[in-house]
Amino acid sequence: MSSREAVIEAKGVTRRFGRMLAVDAVDLRVYQGEVFGFLGPNGAGKSTLIRMLTGLLSPTAGKVEVLGLEIPRQAETLKPLVGYMTQRFSLYEDLTVLENLQFAAEIFGLAPATRWQRLSAALAEHGLEARSGQRVGSLSGGWKQRLALAVATIHRPPLLILDEPTAGVDPERRREFWEKLFELAAIGTTVLVSTHYMDEAVRCHRLAMLRDGRLAAVGAPSALTAALDDRVVELNAAAPEAAIAALWRFTEVASVTQLGNQVHVLLNKDGPGAVDAAPRLTDHLTAAGIAGARVVPAEPILEDVFVALSMGWELDGAAEASR
Repeated sequence: MSSREAVIEAKGVTRRFGRMLAVDAVDLRVYQGEVFGFLGPNGAGKSTLIRMLTGLLSPTAGKVEVLGLEIPRQAETLKPLVGYMTQRFSLYEDLTVLENLQFAAEIFGLAPATRWQRLSAALAEHGLEARSGQRVGSLSGGWKQRLALAVATIHRPPLLILDEPTAGVDPERRREFWEKLFELAAIGTTVLVSTHYMDEAVRCHRLAMLRDGRLAAVGAPSALTAALDDRVVELNAAAPEAAIAALWRFTEVASVTQLGNQVHVLLNKDGPGAVDAAPRLTDHLTAAGIAGARVVPAEPILEDVFVALSMGWELDGAAEASR
């Protein structure tokens, strides 16, 4: 990835709101054609960082360069090069689908000679042709999302910013939305996306995981999970609720997360690894009267990484050096 062109470079980016430190000395590099994700709990600094990277907010300290432009000094030059899609639907609900697209085309300054060609292409690419005359207020959430992405990309920007774009959208529409993002990345568009969904975060080429305004880890999802090798076990039990309650009493256990029928157990970072801890936990549960409980080593998932970082762990090898 380092051989590709850097679209975003941030060095020591910091933002204070009075005494509150919202973003703390973040170093970050994002490359052309990446789908780059920001993952973290509410208040972690994701939206504040994105606003600084797009020139909507000035950093208190640090340097930001986006598409070769110095931000925020050249923020006005950057604006037409960026597509922005927010969590809240922000188009005009009393206008039709086509009228919203026409308005966006004018705002972004598309030449009249190419405007209709772009409008036609946007309707076709996003499956909106049959709904072009429909008022936006009558669209479902999934169709509104399609339109919002069409509007954000009508001017074909090299950088697309998506701030929790799939909140409230059903899984099928979310899958279609992500397929469209990868189509854009394949033609060289760089996509920044913040999300709370683990199944979305794992789709990103790379992730920045934030905690308390700091960059806790950055890397490919597979690299982040690899940092927890030998720290995760899985519980199988006929009565998982009772087994989970018992697990919390054991010093080997740092966290327990139930994921459907599976129970992932994060082991304390200074204790025995999964291979040694698994039979010990099985014995503990048997002694506690949990019949048939079995604990085995398991592959870490992104949920485990998120839990570990939220507990303040420093994951060896999970944080990439800014190149």
